[in-house]
Amino acid sequence: MGARRCAQALGPLGGRRVAILISPGASFLEAFFGVLAAGGCVVVLSPLHPHAETAYFCEDAEVDTLLVSSDLEERVAELGRGRRILRVDDVRAHGEPLSEVASPNPTDAALQLYTSGTTGKPKGAVLTHDNLATQQELLGEAWGWRPEDVLLHALPLHHLHGLGIALLTALGAGASVRMLPAFDATAIWNAMESSTVVMGVPTMYTKLFARFDAADDATRARWTAGARGLRLATSGSAALPVSLGERWRALTGRYPLERFGMTEIGVGMTNPLDGERRPGCVGVPLPTVETRIVGEDGKDAPSGELWIRGPSMFAGYWKREDATKDAFVDGWFRTGDTVRREDGGAFKVLGRTSVDILKSGGYKLSALEIEEVLREHPAIAEVAVIGLPDATWGDRVVACVVAREGREAECEEEAVRAFAKKTLAAYKVPKTVLVLKDLPRNAVGKVVKPELARTVAPLVRTD
Repeated sequence: MGARRCAQALGPLGGRRVAILISPGASFLEAFFGVLAAGGCVVVLSPLHPHAETAYFCEDAEVDTLLVSSDLEERVAELGRGRRILRVDDVRAHGEPLSEVASPNPTDAALQLYTSGTTGKPKGAVLTHDNLATQQELLGEAWGWRPEDVLLHALPLHHLHGLGIALLTALGAGASVRMLPAFDATAIWNAMESSTVVMGVPTMYTKLFARFDAADDATRARWTAGARGLRLATSGSAALPVSLGERWRALTGRYPLERFGMTEIGVGMTNPLDGERRPGCVGVPLPTVETRIVGEDGKDAPSGELWIRGPSMFAGYWKREDATKDAFVDGWFRTGDTVRREDGGAFKVLGRTSVDILKSGGYKLSALEIEEVLREHPAIAEVAVIGLPDATWGDRVVACVVAREGREAECEEEAVRAFAKKTLAAYKVPKTVLVLKDLPRNAVGKVVKPELARTVAPLVRTD
């Protein structure tokens, strides 16, 4: 009923974009489905974004109406000039419900999400009703969703992971969703005992274990029982460190289910719900999803850029014809990720082609592989490997590490390099090691490597 009230207040939208800035909960869902019922396309805003970025999203999407919850109303004060502002709380309480909801055209725009913008201004990826419905169906089947499930939800809603992959998939299966206002490790541990599914990102698992290690024996025992009772725990949005996945397996008896997804394609590949989940791999393509691995010569290869096509593919970038054209080759979407097909058919992501695939001394290196080795160092809490331009090496391999508390001295450059040499070939060992207090991350915890590179470049000699 709340969605129908929102739709009535909005009036016929005819495909126009409506922005929503609403805290997690029932009001968010009522606004989201209200916009769709009125024939509009949702642009999800986040209180995590600075005003300038929020303003850019609204201007780029040509938003003329905003739905906002009362607790976030102050954040849209400046955005309201020349735009209609509706408080979803008022609409829910006093609005009239829409008497009839028309069925949307499957190819109509339903959702416009903005990419991270690591290589320029964020682009609005347009997802249709058919795109979202296909994802619901594919993931509902692949991950065994059922009405009895309870999803424990603490992911940001302005990302496809939190909105499309988690929330809409659960609702599409008739499952219940327990939405937390924000990530809180203690709250998540406590809520696992009454949930069946948890979806997270690697940073969330790291923080969960940090809180677990700080708890007393009785609390850890209770939390372990709750985690072991989960039917499914997934990890996405960034590569899950194998050491972290193995720790979850040791605690619960199951390795987290990893998958490969992007804003533009939804989930394209997944490890199995039942059967072997290979650490470090993202599984195999979902039904209807076709894949190619393309080498630098444009021909199929065992290792190279991943290309994907299928009905879950987005419609294109909003008013960016050139960017949309560049993203596709003969109907194949170029993901920008470098992958390798392992024995058995599972795919392993070696990293983003632009930032994780380094060319140093004539060798092609995977930053993710080097990071995985360095995470085994007992004094390293977090690590990100980047390449900086170097006259001798091409890319100078730089490891940026965050030390465990009180163990900074053990992360001195030569000590870390000596550790790496025990496992890595000499040409893969970082030339430079920097100890930092933290790493720049986006809203879902993924390290923003372009920002990191800009920050540390002045600290590194590359001549």
